[in-house]
Amino acid sequence: MLMKKTTTAALAACGLLCVLLTGWFWRRQAVAPHPARLSSPAPAAATAASTAVPTVTSRTDPAVRDLLARLQRLLGRRDIRHNEAVLTFKDDAAYARFLARAAQAGLTIVGRLDALRSVRVRYTDLAALQLDAAQHPSDYADLSGNYLFGVPPIPAKEARDAVNQVPFRNSALAFLGATGDRSQWGRGVTIAVLDTGVALADATFGTGRVQTLDVGLGVFPGTASDDGHGTSVASLAAGLAADAPGVAPAARVLSIRVTDTSGTSDIYTLSQAIVAATDAGARVINISLGGYATNALLDAAITYAANNGAVIVAAAGNDQAAQLAWPAADPRVISVAAVDLAEQQVTFSNSGAQLQLSAPGYAVQTAWLDNSRVYVSGTSASAPLVAGAIAAVMSQNSALTAAQAAQILTQTANDVGAPGTDPNYGHGILNLAWAMNATNRAYTDTAVSSHYYDAATGQMDFVLQNRGGAPVSSLSLAVTSGAYTTYYDVTSLDAGETKLVTVPVDAAALKASGQIRFSTTLINPIGTVDQVPTNNTRASVLTATK
Repeated sequence: MLMKKTTTAALAACGLLCVLLTGWFWRRQAVAPHPARLSSPAPAAATAASTAVPTVTSRTDPAVRDLLARLQRLLGRRDIRHNEAVLTFKDDAAYARFLARAAQAGLTIVGRLDALRSVRVRYTDLAALQLDAAQHPSDYADLSGNYLFGVPPIPAKEARDAVNQVPFRNSALAFLGATGDRSQWGRGVTIAVLDTGVALADATFGTGRVQTLDVGLGVFPGTASDDGHGTSVASLAAGLAADAPGVAPAARVLSIRVTDTSGTSDIYTLSQAIVAATDAGARVINISLGGYATNALLDAAITYAANNGAVIVAAAGNDQAAQLAWPAADPRVISVAAVDLAEQQVTFSNSGAQLQLSAPGYAVQTAWLDNSRVYVSGTSASAPLVAGAIAAVMSQNSALTAAQAAQILTQTANDVGAPGTDPNYGHGILNLAWAMNATNRAYTDTAVSSHYYDAATGQMDFVLQNRGGAPVSSLSLAVTSGAYTTYYDVTSLDAGETKLVTVPVDAAALKASGQIRFSTTLINPIGTVDQVPTNNTRASVLTATK
């Protein structure tokens, strides 16, 4: 993920430099109106075939035609490792047959995932791969390119209103309610960070907490401008230093470098790392990178992780697109978007129906290489905060699986934006105080979660939540618009319940004035001790459309 990083010392002197991120690896660069893009490698020139290419006719078996057509389409893609393919086989016997004939067929196996019956192959002549596919079509379950993760083709941007984004700096954990004694949060849980590698010597990781696993790219980060990305991600998940804090400072970190020297990964390496992390005992796997393609191998790797008790958390993407990048686009993955300190969706953050959660992702303070501290922006920062939150919830109750802990987070999210799950925020913004106190009957926090104008009904929806562990009754909501205040009986809010208070909007008055201001206050019964009284009030301005 492209990242603008600046030292905290420089920011203190010069003020925050806004960062918009495109692609997946944060890069040190000057701020521009439009984020710079990494250039994709040009398609390799087609090699003259020295092996006879099978002729496709109307009589050719449909399965063969499909395989050959898919192979041909590989030549036109820019987001693949050229002269490579990822092959998945239908069963163990088919897989064994291919392994036995690959060399003779002119195909070099450069990677094997036996658990998923898949290989990464390199060829000098595409005709060799075409011929094998034509001669053994029943062996193949899937054939695809080795898609790049890190330099994806950018989808069309979604039109969005300009907003004034508000930076977090070193307040992200307080915003999430991760306050007080967190020294045991994450204990007994391993978070795998599939990224650029982690700087093991950074003080925020303490001693002996970060383990490494080599999948062929080494274990240490390089020295390029992007190579601090993995360190920043791991710090946000599990850092323990006050100047680079993470959600779960007692968790173990398993660092798996999945990027090459150019800062790029691919779908085979990512799938390989998911399997390796799962086999190594990680129950939370963070992936703060992605691409806009998938295949059967990545699907199988996600299934493998889920079947073995691991949850994958992935960044939604930074392309201002109305679709999520893979693997975040998979509904089994906990996909995470970015918000700022004002609870606004960050402009670059991708949206999509599969989105699960939102978390801080704008100018968040974290660690970088050489023990430095920087502010980072992107969904790459949002995802590890959720990964650390899953580990924190699991450490509070050792009987919980990672999937159950993730479900608690989606059930205790602040419902901002449109009521209920929506493509911009998912289930809402991560709320650790609520998640960690969901069953604590002594913890009370009622809130006005959102003001949302429903244009279809011409009504304002005021979203109320009980973010505590016990029911609260005899509440009322004061709604002020202009010089008038109206009180609405809420009756009661059960623990964890969300309710709507809807108020009609005077369309004529809105058109005449151009805007209407609303302010709301949720009034608790006398004697109630609300742990977060500041969220009982909310204000908004409804502006007439032109």
